[in-house]
Amino acid sequence: MEAAKGVGNEVRNPAVAKAVWYKLSVNDTESLLSIANKIHPDLPESLEVFIERINLYPEGCLALIDEQGKGNKLYGYVISHPIIRRQPPALNSLLKEISPDADQYYIHDLAILSEARGCGFAQECISKLLAIAERFETTSLISVYDSTSFWGRFGFVSGESDNGLERKLRDYGEDAVYLERRNDNQI
Repeated sequence: MEAAKGVGNEVRNPAVAKAVWYKLSVNDTESLLSIANKIHPDLPESLEVFIERINLYPEGCLALIDEQGKGNKLYGYVISHPIIRRQPPALNSLLKEISPDADQYYIHDLAILSEARGCGFAQECISKLLAIAERFETTSLISVYDSTSFWGRFGFVSGESDNGLERKLRDYGEDAVYLERRNDNQI
């Protein structure tokens, strides 16, 4: 579930301009859950879901943290991992494992607090994720909060869906759209 909501807003706190993306740790999950609950109040996921994703695919899980380390304030996070094409997980569900047959990269959630928006953090994060995703033919996500045009700037377009995918999309809200992009630099 991607929240690009307000990504282009002006910086509300210039001090956060020095935040950087680091590997997300299980120790960050309480702060992560707080951010998730602020940004996605209608799309709740359990702490266990986030902990599982971090443990299953740490490479695709990043934290936006104050570079100065003052209190290690978390300003945002991203959760991403491989999936079987067009089979994103249902909202608030555990994966149990990354399928050995995974053939698509999936951006599950990108969330940045409003005070850290407008500094280019979303674009920086997406660039990092797309570099990881180059191993796969395509990358996908479920766009929420009317963010389809934001994702279009990175080459994401509406993807094919079937009844199973449509059922999952309903849990993400009325405006949820399944998006895909071709990874041109596939390894």
